Formats: sequence, C-alpha cells, structure tokens
Amino acid sequence: MWYVVPKNYQHILALVFGIKEINENTQILPNLTLGFNIYDSYNNADRTHHATMLLLSAQERLVPNYVCDMQSNPVAVIGGLDSQISLHVSVLGKMEDGDMTEASFTLSNFLLALQYRGILSLFLHFRWTWIGMLIMDDENGEKIVQTLVPQFSQNHVCFAFIEKLPTFKFITDFSAMLQQGENMYNQIMSSKANALVVYGDSYSLVLLRWLPYLSSMKNVSAEPRGIVWIMAAQMEFTSLVYQRNWDASIFDGALSLTIHSGDLPRFKAFLQGRNPSGTEADGFIRDFWQQAFGCKFTDQVTGTEEETPCTGDEKLESLPGSFFEMSMTGHSYSVYNAVYAVAHALHAMSSSNLKQRERTRRRELQNPDSWQLHHFLRSISFNNSAGDKVSFDQSGCLITGFDVLNWVLSSNQTFHRVHSLMFFLPYLSTNKMALNLVQPLSVCTVSCHPGTSKQVKEGEPFCCYNCIPCPEGKIAEHEDMDDCQKCEDKSYPNKDQDYCIPKTITFLFYKEPLGLSLAFFGLFSSLTTALVLGLFVKHHDTPIVIANNRSLTYTLLISLLLCFLCVFLFIGQPKKVTCLLRQTTFGIIFSVAVSCVLAKTMTVVLAFMATKPGSRMRKWMGKRLASSIVFSCSLLQTGICTVWLAMYPSYPDVDVHTVPEEIVQECNEGSVTMFYCVLGYLGFLATASFMVAFFARKLPDSFNEAKFITFSMLVFCSVWLSFVPTYLSTKGKHMVAVEIFSILASSAGLLGCIFSPKCYVILIRPELNSREQLIRRKD
Repeated sequence: MWYVVPKNYQHILALVFGIKEINENTQILPNLTLGFNIYDSYNNADRTHHATMLLLSAQERLVPNYVCDMQSNPVAVIGGLDSQISLHVSVLGKMEDGDMTEASFTLSNFLLALQYRGILSLFLHFRWTWIGMLIMDDENGEKIVQTLVPQFSQNHVCFAFIEKLPTFKFITDFSAMLQQGENMYNQIMSSKANALVVYGDSYSLVLLRWLPYLSSMKNVSAEPRGIVWIMAAQMEFTSLVYQRNWDASIFDGALSLTIHSGDLPRFKAFLQGRNPSGTEADGFIRDFWQQAFGCKFTDQVTGTEEETPCTGDEKLESLPGSFFEMSMTGHSYSVYNAVYAVAHALHAMSSSNLKQRERTRRRELQNPDSWQLHHFLRSISFNNSAGDKVSFDQSGCLITGFDVLNWVLSSNQTFHRVHSLMFFLPYLSTNKMALNLVQPLSVCTVSCHPGTSKQVKEGEPFCCYNCIPCPEGKIAEHEDMDDCQKCEDKSYPNKDQDYCIPKTITFLFYKEPLGLSLAFFGLFSSLTTALVLGLFVKHHDTPIVIANNRSLTYTLLISLLLCFLCVFLFIGQPKKVTCLLRQTTFGIIFSVAVSCVLAKTMTVVLAFMATKPGSRMRKWMGKRLASSIVFSCSLLQTGICTVWLAMYPSYPDVDVHTVPEEIVQECNEGSVTMFYCVLGYLGFLATASFMVAFFARKLPDSFNEAKFITFSMLVFCSVWLSFVPTYLSTKGKHMVAVEIFSILASSAGLLGCIFSPKCYVILIRPELNSREQLIRRKD
C-alpha cells in the first residue's frame, strides 16, 4: 500500500536499481534484458490472491495457468514484506504444470523462526526478565506466541502481558479498534514491564502511532511513562501521510531488529537523480511526491488555497525518516539482493548447459523448469556491490544477519538510526559495539542480592518472587539464586553469607595466651608439689610426716606431681602417642591419688577405732591395708583403661562441623562411654573418700587428717561435677582447656587442703611437730 505509506517507495526503487545494474553489467546474463511487473497486495488476502492469479494469466484477462504472451512471462517472483503476503503467493510453488517458478526471496517466514534468538539475547544482555509483548491479531500472531513463550521461559524470561494489536479492515470497525487500543494502552502503561517487544507486520507502526493520541481519551486511566520498545525485523518506522506531525516521542530510544543492510555505493546518487519531471516510466513517483511533500502538481491543483504546488525541485533528503530514507533499509536491501539472486541463478542455469546453450538458451530463460531454478537458487553464492556475501544454507534459507538499531528522535520528529549491534544467523555472534542506551530495569522483582535466595510467590509467574536470607551455614554467591548452598567442610560463610572463608586450623597452642597460662600453671603446680615432696623427705623422721602413713603421703605427692605434669599431654598439636596416653594416663594417675586419699581416710578411722578397748580392728592396722586399698582401686581403673585402649583407642582427628569458623584438630576418644566410665569411677572413689572423711571429721585432732581430706574431697567433687556440663557446652579447643583446668584445679585442691597445714607446721611452727603434740588429746 505504497500510496498511504510513502516509505515503501524505496522498495520499488531498490528493485529498479538492482535490475538497472544487472542490465548494465556484461558479466551477468549478457545480451539479455531483465524486466519486471509490480503488483499491489493492498495488504489483503483476496487482492493478493488476485494479483497472484494475474501472474499466471495474460495481461488483460484472468485465465489462470494460460499465458500466450511469451514476452510477459515472468520467471521468478519476489515476495512482499510480510509473511502473510508470502503465504498467499506461495500457491505458485504448488503449480505442477505452470510455466513459472516461485522464487520468493522474502525473509519474513525465516525471520519469524529465528529472530527471537536475537531479541532473547538482548533481554539476557540487559537482564530484562519481565516483559510485555504485542502481536498481530491473526494466525501468525498465535504461532509467534506458541514459539516464543516456551523459548523465553526456558531462559527465565516471563511475560507480564501479551496484547494483540488492533487491526483495521472496515470503517465500521473503527470504534471497536479504538476501544481495543485504549485497553492495550492501559495495559502497557500500568504494567511494571519496562521492556516491550512488538511482533507486527511492516505497517504495524502506523497503528502504534495512535498510542499518544489514545492517551488523551477519557477511558484511559494509566499515566504515560517511558518504556523500551523492541521491534521485530519485519517492522519499519513508517507513517501514514496524515501522521506526519504526530508526536512520536514515545518511541524515542526504541531498539529495532532490522535485516542487515550494506551501504551500496551508487544507490544514494540514484535516489538523488529521481525527479518527477525527469523520470520516465515511473508510474509511482508523482503520487509519492505529492503525498510525501504534501503538495500538488499544477495539472492536479484544484484552486484550493490550502494546496501547495509541487515544484519538482523538492529534496528527498528533507523528508522525515518515517516517510523516506536516503540510506537503504533492510527490506529494500533484501529486494536488491533478491534481484541479484535470481539473476545469478538464471546465469548459472544457462551456463551449465554448455553444449546446448546457443540452441536452447532463450527457451530456457523464458520458460525454465521449476526444479532447475530452485536448484540453482539454493546453490548460488556471490558478493553484492556492498561487499556482503549472499548465499543460502542447506535448507534453502538465506544466511543473513540482523542489525540492532537504536532509534533516536530529533526535534522535527525525524528518527535517526544508530547502529548498535549485529547478530549473525543461524550462528549468533556480536561485534564489539556496545548499545548506546541507558539501561532501565524491566523485572517483576528486583534481583535478590548475594546472601539471599528466591522464594516464588504462590500463584504468580516464576519471575515474581520474594528474597529471603540464607539460613545459617549457607551462602548465595550470586544474584537471584534459586537456593542457598553449603560451604565446603574446610570453609564457612562470611557475615553477609555471600562467599565462603577458608577455616583456620586450630588446637590448643602453647604460644596462645590460654595454652601458655595453663602450661605455666601446670608447671608451677608440679614444681610446688616437688618442693613439698622434698620438704617431706627432708623431715621424714618428724612425727607429722610419719603420722597417717608416710608411704601413702609420698605416693600421694608423687601422683599429684604426675597429675600436674599430665596436662602437657593435652596442650599442643594432637599426635598419635599423645592421643593414646592423655586420657588413660590421667585416669590411672588420678585413681592412684584418690585411692591414696581413701586409704589415708580409712587409716584414720581404723586407727581411732583400734584404740578402743577390746577392738578387733587392731589386726587390720598396718601398711598392708593401705597398700591393698591403693593397689586394688588403681588396678580396677587400670583395667578399664586397658580395655579402652585395646578396643577403642584414641586417635588424632579433625572436627570441621562443631566450630563454624575453625577446623579443630583434636583427639577422637574412640568411645565416649569408656571416657565417662573412667570419670565415673573417679567420682565413685572421690565420693567414698568424702563420705569416710566426713564421718571421721570430728575425731580428735591429734590423729586426724580427715577434716582436711573432707575439704579436699569437697573441692575435688565440686570441680568434676561442674566439669561435665561445662565440657558438654564448650566446643573445639576449649573442651580441652576445660579438662585441663579441671585436672589442675582438683589436683591443686588436694595439694592445698591436705598438705598446706602440714607445711605450715613444718616451716612456721616446728614446735608443734613433736610426739607430745600428736598424742595430746583435746579436752
């Protein structure tokens, strides 16, 4: 419909320019002249079918498949801009006995199947996941929806809405079309989708240019806003004549996929030479001139003052881009290449019959077999005057590319095309040019930041979601993660839970303050115990040392000395030997110490009872009883530790789970049950000692250590009773520190409560260290 869309005139000129170049080229079809006929489809199925039948008939009469004028017999047809036109013309390819082959060069069907990949790449590049779509209200529009929705969904792109462009066929439909347009306008402007893809035909923009007008209608409730329009390749920025001065700012910044076009060297000069007065056999130029420039030629002026006469000197360069462009558009470039493709195919077909070329060439070119021309069309490959290669793939589809254009609106409502990107099909690649566009957001939900994950909203598309923080121990490194992930065992989440930090390897070091303090206290206590032992050895003949079994005293002091020293098995990096010895050594030595305390207490009780007249306890007195108590009690603990070592030996291990930020090197005890059996047995001995000492605490002072043993056992039991819950509530190396502290505290309790009074007497009050004081009874 060139007479209402002036821009389509360039497609005719591209056809003329291509045929003119071929006829002037002696290398292609020499001694032959190509001609052409132009038929208007009127964008109507009936008129397109009618024009198609005329191709198969005589010029003046419609008699399908009967042509008597051999000079007018076309050999190929170049289809229209839109896929529906090509569909109606495709009947030519089904004519079995026809004299003409249908060699349609239209890209519409091909582009509809493949260009979504280019548009999808744009969406993924800009991270637009919430988009709107406008389609034609026809069968082709439904096919587009069926193709695009699954493909886009697979790439995490959702459609906020899918609206159908209103179509205008009859005057009576105008009111319904306006109502449909108002609804579409409200949907576009009220949606959160800031990116809108339009799959329309070549004339669809003339319908969309009604949107600014519709915004002033009373039924329109949505406020106008800026959106990014993404136009399909078959669309062109065109205008009807009466839309010359309409506001088009709504399309400023739009992106358009157009068929890749090259810069033809002589095309601009060819256009500049077009003039109504100097161009013969151009039946379109006068009508185009009048409509494009808004003037009338003198032979058509009616005398109305509003009519401006055409001078013929008007410049095509002055026309707005929606009316005419001096650079070749993608559609015109396809027409130009189509002319050359047919010419090269005919030339190749004629050259292939070398032996019969002189005799049959004219007949073949005027009435070629359909299968022959199709074969040569599929196999041709040539470079056009722009330097672009034109060829077909194995499926007979043109190997072409898309130009992504950024449309910039100037003050005079003229669009300027800014080449931003190029997509090559069927294999997609891009050049190094970046899109000259401020990137807006077009998402249903703002991206979830690292450290959070998506939670789909019930009843809404998957592009609409809530952002929830990652649970403890998990991270989300990237935006919009569907789920949070656990760090590896050797790392832990940072504070923001967006990446993993390597864990530090830790154990109770000697160099750290805690380990150094415990080691110092253990060493100091062991030295103190050694001094006490030396003091007692030095005064071994004094009554206070001899009283209550001197051998037990020495055994107790030596066991306490070893108790203080065994803490060094717990400090430092766990080794195989230290892991095997630490708990069993501690258990056996402590059992000896507590057994000595129990033996001392029993000695006090039995000694007091033996002094009573007629007592039978005298036979139990002596060192043998004390030694038996110490040996038997210690032997039982040794047996428990031996079973532990034999069946469940301890070994060096690492704990990566207990402390989130650390890899704890520790000793795996092998059996927790055996560990608590050792502690339980020590508790039993301590309880027995405490009860016996408590029973003997009121015996005469001269014989009595029981009072001090009672205090020491009270301290001992308190320490180990508090040890269990504290040990279970701590983690990592602090568990070892708790056990070391319990060993030191309980050992220090025994040393201090039992031996400090004796040391006081030996060092400070030596006069009390006499036999008379020991046998003196309390009044």
